[in-house]
Amino acid sequence: MPGGKIDLGEPILKALKREVHEEVGLEVEVQGLVDVFEHLTPGEENCHFVILYYRCRPLFCDTVHNEHEVAETAWVPWGDLPGYPMPAGARYIVGKVFPELSGDDSPGKADA
Repeated sequence: MPGGKIDLGEPILKALKREVHEEVGLEVEVQGLVDVFEHLTPGEENCHFVILYYRCRPLFCDTVHNEHEVAETAWVPWGDLPGYPMPAGARYIVGKVFPELSGDDSPGKADA
């Protein structure tokens, strides 16, 4: 899922649209907040991330894969999502958006 840091003073939804465009070349319409997730990285980096997941609808479907930002882009048919390989954090959010595809959407199962 596209994402990134918000620039100082940048509105959240503007940052969301910018990051999606930078990473996969899409213009999107934001449809609403899906979930908020916190991720702590203890140790030397000692970072605290607050991750906002929004549901978006693309205004067109041609992606432009930015190899410097993301490993891959793919449109996956709805029926193929349950078996599609993805990180646990992505699977958790897909389960929130499509609860019928996930048997377990309990908090704490995601790892960002």
